[in-house]
Amino acid sequence: MTASLGVDPSPIQKVELFSTLLPKEIEFVIARSGILQLRKGGHLFSPGEKAEHFYMLVKGGIRVYKPRSDGSDDEMARFTSGDAIGDFDFARGAAYDAYASATEDSELIMFPGYGLSMEAFALEEPHTTSRILLSAIVMVTGRIKSTQKIIVENMSWVQELHRRAYEDPSTGLWKQSFLADEINRLLEDPMALIMLKPDRFKILVDSRGHGAGDEAMVRIAALLRNVTRRIGRGWPLRFKSNEVGILVNKCSPVHAEKIARDMHNAIAALAPVPAGNNLPAFSFTATVSYAVWPIDEVSWENLFRGNYDLLMDTWRAGGNTVVRYKKKEEKQ
Repeated sequence: MTASLGVDPSPIQKVELFSTLLPKEIEFVIARSGILQLRKGGHLFSPGEKAEHFYMLVKGGIRVYKPRSDGSDDEMARFTSGDAIGDFDFARGAAYDAYASATEDSELIMFPGYGLSMEAFALEEPHTTSRILLSAIVMVTGRIKSTQKIIVENMSWVQELHRRAYEDPSTGLWKQSFLADEINRLLEDPMALIMLKPDRFKILVDSRGHGAGDEAMVRIAALLRNVTRRIGRGWPLRFKSNEVGILVNKCSPVHAEKIARDMHNAIAALAPVPAGNNLPAFSFTATVSYAVWPIDEVSWENLFRGNYDLLMDTWRAGGNTVVRYKKKEEKQ
C-alpha cells in the first residue's frame, strides 16, 4: 500500500460529497487527497475501523463482503473504475461493518490523504469544510429518506453532522450561517436577539498579537455558552470576527434586557490580560444591543439588520453600554 501526490481531479469532481464545491474549493480537496495502490487481495478496510477516509476507484476492482461462520461470505457490493467507496460511512462518521478487498491490483484516490483529518481542515478552511459537511447532510438524508426507521435510529449522527457543519471551529459557537438557514424553523414569539462586540479589541490584537485575540474570543464564547446553560435554552452565536451574541426563544423584553446587562457585566468581570513587555493590563468591556421579535420589529430580517447597525454605531461612539433596538415609527 503506497501513497503519492499528483491526484487526477476528474474522479473527485464527480463525487456527490463535493458536488456543491467551487473550483477553488475543489483545488483544496485535491491538494489534500492521496493516491493509494492496493495489491490483489489487500484489504481497503475491515469491520470496526472508523471511516476517517473515503475512496474513489481509479482502476481495478473492490469487493465488499461479510464473512459467514461456515467460511463462506455474503457479498454486499462490487466497485469498478469511477465508483466512490465508503462515502456514506465517512459522511456520518461511522465505523465499517464489512471487509473491502481488491479483486485485482487497484489504484484509488483517498480523501483525506494520509495523516490528514477533517478537524484539521476545519481550522485551515472552515468555509470549505462547512460546505463539505452540508453536502454530507444532504447526501445522507437523501439516501435514507425513504426509510423512516433508519432516520429514527440514526438521529444522533444526523444531529452531529448538523452540529459540525454549523459550528465555528475556533470558539464552538454556532455560525451565522446556522441562523440564516434555520431561523424560520427557530422563530418562536417572543424571540430575543442579543448582540455583543468587545470594545478596543483591535488594541488588544495589535499590541499582543492574534493569539491574544483568539484566547479572548474563546473566553467570551465560554461566557455565552454559560448564559444559555443557565437559562436552559438559546443558541450562542458568532456573527463575524469578534461580533457574537445569543438567540433566546420565549424571551420577553424585560428578560432580554436582564440577559443583555448580565452579559455586559460578565465581560467586565473577565480577568484582565496581565501587564507585560512595557504594556499595561488590558481590561475587557463590551457594547451590547438587543431586540425582541416581533415586538420591536415584525420583519426578522429588518430586526437583525437594525440591531446589528445599532450595535456598530454604539460601539463606534465609545461603547461600553447596553442599548435596545426598536423600529423607528414612520412619520405621518
